[in-house]
Order: sequence, then structure tokens, then C-alpha cells
Amino acid sequence: MKKIIGRLTSNSEAGLSILSSIVAVIGGLLIGLVILLFSDYTRAFPAFIDILTSGFQSIRNFGEVLSRATPIILTGLSVGFALKTGLFNIGASGQYSFGAFTAIYIVLTATFIPPSLRVVVAMVCAMIAGAIWAAIPGLLKAFRNVHEVISSIMTNWIGIFLVSHLIQSTIIDPTTARTRAIPTNVTIPSFGLGTLFQGSATRPSTVDIGIVIAIFMAIIAYIVLEKTKFGYELKACGFNRDAARYAGISEKRSIVFSMMISGAFAGLGGALHYLSAAGVAKSVATVLAPEGFTGISVALLGLGNPVGIIFSGTLIGFLQQSGFLVQRYGFAPEIIEIVTSVIIYFCAFVLIVKMLLKRIMKIRNTVSEENDTVDPTVDQSAEPPGDGEQETVEEFSDPTDKNASERSGD
Repeated sequence: MKKIIGRLTSNSEAGLSILSSIVAVIGGLLIGLVILLFSDYTRAFPAFIDILTSGFQSIRNFGEVLSRATPIILTGLSVGFALKTGLFNIGASGQYSFGAFTAIYIVLTATFIPPSLRVVVAMVCAMIAGAIWAAIPGLLKAFRNVHEVISSIMTNWIGIFLVSHLIQSTIIDPTTARTRAIPTNVTIPSFGLGTLFQGSATRPSTVDIGIVIAIFMAIIAYIVLEKTKFGYELKACGFNRDAARYAGISEKRSIVFSMMISGAFAGLGGALHYLSAAGVAKSVATVLAPEGFTGISVALLGLGNPVGIIFSGTLIGFLQQSGFLVQRYGFAPEIIEIVTSVIIYFCAFVLIVKMLLKRIMKIRNTVSEENDTVDPTVDQSAEPPGDGEQETVEEFSDPTDKNASERSGD
């Protein structure tokens, strides 16, 4: 274990990032344990162990973990892509809701499109809807220098009220105050994943091809950011707008495109969640989608890296599924939500943890260098061997000095 920590901290930015994320997760879990102890100390430890292991207790449980991880990987990508380009897209919740409504509306009303093709069209339109809604704070940032956090918060609330109104006007089921049920022939196919993760359970898992789409989009995001000129321009503009402008990069275009791509990811996350075979319906309640805010923690835990977001999103999905299962210990659902929320939001401190670890590593390296300058095997106070005075005379005697030579001969 000591060797692993040493490798992670040995002047490696990636290793230090991984270690800081691990520390943040452990800290969040410990705070969750404290909450469980205050709630019911007699069952706290068994419930806590279940939180750590429930997702692996059966193949179906792990399938549910992947199902929960699908939308939050995409909202994490939404936030993380913007972070890589110097922006903070806190409006993923509104973009997610717009994408969800657009996808549901298309599969319920565009009956002239064949069912299999209708699902694809719905997902593409959901991405477009999320991108258009994210373009609003992007344009305000680019042309009026309005901070994207402020405008994103405002568009979040405008979006949720507008989506609620659109649902009530078009596709509402009056008996449930939710969107109408989606026919099974226009849900996202599982391609056998539900049966694969069924195990010994009586019914298949709700995991579908959406998890594959989410991972694929993360890989695409990584390639765009790290391997293309377009991604370089987006990141350059985020690092230093003035330098990017001097280099001939259009800062306004980069800001708008970055926000639109982020919104497209969030919109796709909404489509994958509500078009899944789990049969989730969108309510008309004016409540911000929690997946959007969970995506912020997923992005911070993954340090904005698309590949890291795959793992952090799966981890958060694992914790959510495990927290749901520990209700069998008698904890109220609200207690479980508090525990998982503390764990999720503690991950937001990962950047602070990374900064502290950097400082600790710097102090340790400084002390190590100071110790290396002094050789403990050599006695610094010992006299050199031989006659020190004679050596000094010989060292500084001039061989051209005849008198000195005669004196040495005498």
C-alpha cells in the first residue's frame, strides 16, 4: 500500500489527482457513517457495510448500478467538458430537463416515424434541445460578459417552469400529473444487457444500451478535447482568452460552442433516462432535476477528465443503488438520501484535497532534498588524513620560486 501511494505522489499530476479523489470519497463515506450512527447506532455498521458491498452482491444489483450511472455520466460530461474549456456549466439541470421533454414528446407524437428510428431521432433532438438551451448563457458570456454561473442558474429555473408548462399543454396524463407512458416499442433497446445482468433474479435488470452510449460519448469528448485542433482552441480560450485572441482564435465562438456541446451531453442524459425500459415518467412538478447537480460532483470527482468521469459516475451510481438497498435495515428513505448526498457533495472538495496534498508533497520533497545534501556516513568534523599544514604549503608553493626550492632542499 505504501508503494502504491508513493507511486501516485511521485511527481505525477495524474497520480496526485487520483489520490485526492480517493481521499475525498473516503472522507465522504466516513461522514455518512457518522450520520448513520446518530440515526441508529445499533444498525449503523451493518448498513454501512451494505452500502460498500450491495452493488456487488448480485449481478442484477450491478446492472442497476450501471442503469443509475448512465444519466449522471452524461451530466458529469456536461459539466466536465465546460470545466476543461474554462467555463462552469451549472445549468446542466435545465438542459437535462429540456432534453428529456423533447425526447418524450417525439416518441409520443411523431408516430409517422418507425419505432426503431424514432428512438434515434428523439435522442438526437434531445441533444439539440439541450445545446440550444445551453447556448443562452453561452451567448450572454461571449457577447455581454455575463458570468455563466449566474445566467445558468437563471436558465435552470426558467427551463423547469417552461418544461412543466409544455408537459401540461401537450403530453400530460391527467390521472398521474406526469407525462403519458411511453410504449415499449419506442424505448431504448437493451440488446440483451438486461438479461445478461439478470442473474438469478426473477426479472431482467433495467440496464440498457444507454450505458454503452454514455461511455462512447465520453470517449468522443476525450478525443475532441485532447486530439483535435478544435478541442485545443476551446481549451486555449478557457486558459487565457487574451492569448487565444492574439493567436487568432475566436473567443466568442469557442465559448458558445463549448456551452452548446455541454448542453448536448446533458440533453442526451435526459433522453436516455426517460426513454429507458424502466418506465420513468417526467412529472410536472417544478423541481430541478437532481441529476444535473449530481453531474457537478461527478465532474469534480473525475477532475473534468472524460475518462475519469466514467469511473466517478459509476461510483456515484454504485453508492446510490447501495443506499437504496439499505432501507431493509429500517432506515427511513430520507436518511438514505442524506447519506448519499453527503457522500456526493463531499466529492466537490476534491480540488481542495488535491491542493493540500500538493502542499504536503512539496514540504516532504523539500525536507528530503535538505537531508540528501548532508551525507550521514561522513564525519564532517573529522580532520583530513596527513599533515594538513605541510599539504597547504605544498599546495600553494610556486614551483618557479628558486628560493622555495632551495629551502625545500635544505
